[in-house]
Amino acid sequence: MNIQGNQNHTAMKNIICIFSILIASVTAVTAQQATLQLEPTGQEGDSVEYELIVMDPGYETFLLTQKPMEFYSQAYYETWNRRYVTEWNYRHMHPMVYGELYETYIDYRPGTDYGLELNYKLFYYFRFFEKENGVDLLPEKVF
Repeated sequence: MNIQGNQNHTAMKNIICIFSILIASVTAVTAQQATLQLEPTGQEGDSVEYELIVMDPGYETFLLTQKPMEFYSQAYYETWNRRYVTEWNYRHMHPMVYGELYETYIDYRPGTDYGLELNYKLFYYFRFFEKENGVDLLPEKVF
């Protein structure tokens, strides 16, 4: 296998492949193939809690080495996640420029309350992805 084939194969292991959201009012599901999955964990009345499932090896260990979840506010994580998702989806739409790393469109909805924990985990998934793949999704960021 050539070098680019090896890089593509390695990158394929580390991309987000499954991303699904169950909408509260109906059981409509948006599913994409990924190693990252967003799922509702239960319903009480009109509210839904979501869980982020990441299947990339090393992510959980990486997450343990990061700042505690409460270090930043949910609004902080949501702001960064909107920026990350926007850039991710832009790269997804331009595979000839950015390659196969961004195979799946991420349906992260800014008006949806995913909660502090999910936003924290998603934020650090993007950071993990950048580290593992040697890319900067948001090169101008300062943390």
